[in-house]
Amino acid sequence: MSKNVQKSSRAAPVVAPIVFDLRDRVPQMTDDALATLNANALRLKDSGSVVQRTAAIELLPVIETELADRRAFKLANPPPKKPRASKKKPAAVIAEAAKPAPRDQPEPSDEPALLDEPEAEAQADEE
Repeated sequence: MSKNVQKSSRAAPVVAPIVFDLRDRVPQMTDDALATLNANALRLKDSGSVVQRTAAIELLPVIETELADRRAFKLANPPPKKPRASKKKPAAVIAEAAKPAPRDQPEPSDEPALLDEPEAEAQADEE
């Protein structure tokens, strides 16, 4: 090894891994994240190292309490159901659709009314 590598390895302090206390974070977790954490804690309780087993055993009651609280809240407050839309049309809509359109009035047009050619010739003869 070179001298620079030896100096940098001596100067770097050994940092212990940071351990987070998940008990404070459990209430802010989403339902999916909480379910995953519960599954991991159950798995580590049985097959983890001594430190992992201890942490999982301490964390499981907090997780289970939070899961139970969320289930109870969802049962007490179900989402509102939308009223079912009727497949039948109301009678008034059917009666209105069955009525024929009034034929008494001519349909308005966007073009100006022009006189027929024979009538235009007759008016020109009179003058």
